[in-house]
Parts: sequence; C-alpha cells; structure tokens
Amino acid sequence: MKPLTTVFAGTPDFAVPALKKLIESGHGPEVVLTQPDRGAGRGRKVRPGPVKQLAMDSGIEVLQPETLKHGDEADRLVELAPDLLITAAYGLLLPPRILNAPAQGCWNLHASLLPRWRGASPINQAILAGDEKTGISLMQMDVGLDTGPVLLQTETAIGSAELAGDLHDRLARMAAAILGEGLERLVTGSLPEPMPQNDALATHAPLIRKADARLDWSGDAGKLERMVRAFNPWPVAFAQIEHLQCRIFRAEVGPDLDLPAGKLLRGHGQRDRIIVACGRGSLEILELQAPGRKRLSASDWLNAHPDWR
Repeated sequence: MKPLTTVFAGTPDFAVPALKKLIESGHGPEVVLTQPDRGAGRGRKVRPGPVKQLAMDSGIEVLQPETLKHGDEADRLVELAPDLLITAAYGLLLPPRILNAPAQGCWNLHASLLPRWRGASPINQAILAGDEKTGISLMQMDVGLDTGPVLLQTETAIGSAELAGDLHDRLARMAAAILGEGLERLVTGSLPEPMPQNDALATHAPLIRKADARLDWSGDAGKLERMVRAFNPWPVAFAQIEHLQCRIFRAEVGPDLDLPAGKLLRGHGQRDRIIVACGRGSLEILELQAPGRKRLSASDWLNAHPDWR
C-alpha cells in the first residue's frame, strides 16, 4: 500500500515524539498545524513552539491559524483532502468541515484512559485524584471534546512519588508508540472497530490555572502532597510558611502532629526537616523557593534560615 497522506496538529513538547514517529513511519505529514507563536520566558520573547521547530527542521509546511472555522488555512486543509489528520495536544477544536475532510477521519492522542479525564489537564487530574494508573487513548475524533470512540489504548502505573512532568514525558513516548501501532494496523487492515465511550463513566479535566496550585494547610496532607506532584513543573504549588510565600517543588506526607494547621514544626528531633502541620497529618517539604531566590533543598534552606530549625 502506498504511504498515507497525513496532516499533523500539535503544539507543545508532548506532541513532539508523535510527530517524530509519523515522520519516521513514511506517512507524511504533508502539513503541520500548530498554535500561533506566543511570547514565553522573561521579556515574553516570541519563539517557535516545539512542534513548529521540528516541522521547520524537517522541511514540512507549517500552518498556524487562529481558527479553523474559516480562512485560507481551513480551505487549504479541505483542498488537500488527506487520508488522515492526527492531533496531539493541539489546542484548537476541529470544526465539522475539517473533521470530514480526511478520508480516514481524524485521530487524537489523549493522555488518559478515556472516558476518564476528558479535557485539557488529564495528567494533572490523574495525579490529583490519586489514580493508580493512566495511559494513552488513540481515538477517532468527533465534534465533542474527547468524546469520540476509542481505537487503541495502552496503560501505565502512576508512581507513588511521580511528578506530573515525569509522567508527561513517559506518556508522550507512549503516545508515539501507540500512533505507530495505529498506523501499521490501519495500512494492514487490522485496526479494531472503534469502541464507543461510556459517557456515564466520564470525568472532566479542566484547564489548570495558577490559582489552583495554592495549598490550604487546613486540608489533608495526602491531598496536598498530590497537588505538589500534579503542579510540578507548572504552575508549581505555593503556600504561606512563616509569613513567607514559597513555591514548593517536592514534598511528602509527614508525621501526625498535634499543632495548628500551617504551623512549622521546630526542633523536637526534627531540626533538619521542614515539616508543616495540616488539617490532617503534616507535609514534609523537600524542595522549595522563596520569591526572587533559587530553588533549594530542605537542608540548604535550613542552613540559610537557621530560625526555621
């Protein structure tokens, strides 16, 4: 069978391994769709996104529409009439006109075991909920948000201390692998029938905002520990400790304390540990950062702040 004509749509780092896999497979893509360039870092300097950079390095045409509801870019995709359009963390919903353009439809690589965690933040939400496993779903897209039938799934355990950034990277590699499998099975005629999702089991993963990462010391220490992991590397958990707002990058559940929530444990045989009382249990902080300062391990922080001992 001759190679498929494909279009790939993606924007951040998560989509890069899948685009590499598509290029290596020999099935295109003819065109890469990605979000318009936006400012990042200090000074908000505009730089190409990871997917755009790979596409340019590979000599692939790049389109960056603000919308696909109308315009020259949408017309270009319809005229191209590819065999398949593949998305991974693209960031724009595809309107029916685009969904119907490819002969084999549109596939999406989603970082959860659908129908669990439909939406923008499935990796974060799986950690926040204390899920023991997650995975990648290769799904046939429809007009809904992650509601289409599932073609293939692969799952993985979530480590008890795994950070969202580490899980993100593992799932990105898994997404590339399942895309490769899906393409091979499509061209050999062995792709399974799409499995409709059970909407009654659906959970939703809304877009994460910075305010979501604020720790409330009156809460359960286990939940706060999951928040620290779920919001690393972005937006990073933060809380008030000793009248200082700190960003908290790593933590673990500490001992039960008979102290008011938010109180820093001093001495009592714990002089080399940063432990804060919670509404239930306590949180031991392993790595933190004060405003305008470097990230420090707990031991380095205590060396610089002996009053915390």
